[in-house]
Amino acid sequence: MTQRMPTPTNYIMIDFENVQPKNIELLRQHPFEVFVFVGENQSKVSFDLAEAMQALGEKGRYIKISGNGPNALDFHIAYYIGQLAAANPEGYFHIVSKDQGFDPLIRHLRNQKIKAMREKDLAEIPLLRISNAVSKDEKVELIVSNLCGRGHSKPRKVTTLANTIDSLFTKSLGEEESMGLVKELEKRNHITIDRENVLYRLSST
Repeated sequence: MTQRMPTPTNYIMIDFENVQPKNIELLRQHPFEVFVFVGENQSKVSFDLAEAMQALGEKGRYIKISGNGPNALDFHIAYYIGQLAAANPEGYFHIVSKDQGFDPLIRHLRNQKIKAMREKDLAEIPLLRISNAVSKDEKVELIVSNLCGRGHSKPRKVTTLANTIDSLFTKSLGEEESMGLVKELEKRNHITIDRENVLYRLSST
């Protein structure tokens, strides 16, 4: 029996000076830890946000920043990502902000093999998009997109690919549906199966 790896923790770093999300409740059923970075001069949060954060329990935390310079909050987020990445190198970091000033930080983190990206809204987080995928077409599209982003580290065996697909959908599919999606990838010419080996044709999508 193939041993499955645990799902990496996704850390959500919300730039509350820039984005005030109204959909934090979307995160409750997922392996997320949420940090809301509040500006020094921000003295209030909405009841809906406070209620949603409270429901997250230990997985939800406010960080009140010190200082009010133009990049003060950005530096706080960078500091916490550094601390968390040192403790959990397999973690995935999502900065929720419309501020493009975070993009050089994200490029640097990726160069250091730290998984990070910026989203303008919580709904853009890939894991949430995946969890809301219902149709077979949506699932195949997300699987192909994920595989394309893996470069040379794609699964090379059928069973490994099936386990990867199940992990992508937070282990909610089960063996039968995961294998069914492998067959669907083959049917749509995204892959070729040679015995137990998987050959990719993703460039044809």
